[in-house]
Amino acid sequence: MNHDSHSSSKPFYHYFFSTDHKVIGLLYTITALVFLLCGFMLMLVMRWQLAFPGSPIPLLGRILSPSLAPNGVMTPNFYNALGAMHGTIMVFLGIVPLGVGGFGNYVLPLQIGAEDMAFPRLNLASYWFFLSGGLLMLSSFILPGGAAQSGWTSYPPLAIINPGQTVWLFAMVLLITSSLLGAINFLVTSLNMRAAGMKLSRLPIFVWAQIVTAFLLLLAFPPLEAASVLQLMDRIAHTSFYLPQGLVILGMRHIASGGGQPLLWQHLFWFLAHPEVYVLLLPAMGIVSEIIANNTRKPIHGYNVIVGSMIAIGLLAFVVWAHHMFISGMSAVLSDFFLVTTMIISVPSVAILTSFVFSLRGGSIRFTTPMLFALAFLPMFGIGGLTGLPLGLTVTDIYLHDTYYIIGHFHYIVVPGSLLALMGGVYYWFPKWFGRKMNDTLGQWHFWTSLICMNGVFFPMFIQGLAGQDRRYYDPMAALHSVPTQPLHVVSSAFAGLLFLSQIPFIYNFFHSIWHGEKTDDNPWQATTLDWACPSPPPHGNFTKPIRVYHGPYEYSPVGHKTDWIAQNEEVLA
Repeated sequence: MNHDSHSSSKPFYHYFFSTDHKVIGLLYTITALVFLLCGFMLMLVMRWQLAFPGSPIPLLGRILSPSLAPNGVMTPNFYNALGAMHGTIMVFLGIVPLGVGGFGNYVLPLQIGAEDMAFPRLNLASYWFFLSGGLLMLSSFILPGGAAQSGWTSYPPLAIINPGQTVWLFAMVLLITSSLLGAINFLVTSLNMRAAGMKLSRLPIFVWAQIVTAFLLLLAFPPLEAASVLQLMDRIAHTSFYLPQGLVILGMRHIASGGGQPLLWQHLFWFLAHPEVYVLLLPAMGIVSEIIANNTRKPIHGYNVIVGSMIAIGLLAFVVWAHHMFISGMSAVLSDFFLVTTMIISVPSVAILTSFVFSLRGGSIRFTTPMLFALAFLPMFGIGGLTGLPLGLTVTDIYLHDTYYIIGHFHYIVVPGSLLALMGGVYYWFPKWFGRKMNDTLGQWHFWTSLICMNGVFFPMFIQGLAGQDRRYYDPMAALHSVPTQPLHVVSSAFAGLLFLSQIPFIYNFFHSIWHGEKTDDNPWQATTLDWACPSPPPHGNFTKPIRVYHGPYEYSPVGHKTDWIAQNEEVLA
């Protein structure tokens, strides 16, 4: 493979046109982190309105357009736009691209002993579709009509008659195309480009997680892309795929051909969006497995159980989507079916979490910065999973569905769950990326402050939801039953501000360490997988000599060996 175009003598902007999987992985990682910061800042503005409804926004209120915040006070439409864009950015522009595009692109070829991805140019195209979609999504704030105002789920008919949704849909088509190109590349690379001796049974769990994730993306995203095109047609060509007959808006009959089904969008959206939950989780689980095995210095407990459970999740994820629609008037028989499948899919998730916990037993645990993030993932994901069970039961979901309880549940899965694991992955693979180590003191400060603040933000939402406080309300004081729990918004908002401040050490640590961090050797963690068998950072082509695999991925603490680990490519003579 010709890598001359990746010469280090090229200017900085040349990296945006590189087809090297490592460069593309870092582009995905840094871009996704920037988008995460943008989405986080939108949430901070929202939280001000929830904590102090009707009060002028400090500082920002002075510079915002009067159409968005007259006299500095947020309008309901602006609040809706912030909510829709926050959810979209964090999921589709932040966590998924970081876990799949970032870690997957960089680490997967290294762990299977490949020189690059199967289709390097397709890989670069995937990044450009992602970046274009993200920039288009953000640009909607300054375009006529403003940003989308119909939630990150874009439910019709509201999404069809509201302004700003057209740009959202075009951006989603670009982002979905990016994910599809990446999924094809990951599957072909994983199955066809493994090093000699790298059997499927010797693949690291991180690779299995990426394979199942790619399978989910490949099968679940096309329905949403088609659905987005249909919604675009309803908006710009005045079709009625989702618009019903006799729709009345502000007392006036809406002129449309009619006959459409709003529920059709919900089915198509959630057919993607529930597998998307596991797209958020599986890469994080793969990262946690690598960190735990390395820092306990023992083989991961239940390798076959974990891999089998991930495959089971990948299959079951396609038959649980409608538990998001229990309040849509679904028949009782159909509700019961999705109730049962939802309970079943929790079993492999529990099996994976249990295997991680058992992996700690009897281990010589090293409490490194990555290990702290991996350990925190276990109880945080546990809380997110357990609080989701009542939402899978029709009788409790009907009460809880439109309350803050569901926001607390979903955010525990995504933020203290997935995002903590992804942050642990940044600290773990940073020496591989740059040949330098991030500062441990700043890393531990980042970990503890983030963990405390995340719980401070999201745990009060369970209390608010159980008390019946409705989500999506611009003014939580509008409903009398929400008044007693409104002060908890102040608590959540205060912790959200502190959570923002706690990211400053990470941002400084990340960029400072790229050039000034402590230099490390090629394998500072004494890890067994092939990603640590090449130089740090890896050269073009990754490996300096042909790779052959002799062992499984987690040969730690072998009896009678001179060290407490055996690399996968180390030939041990009897």
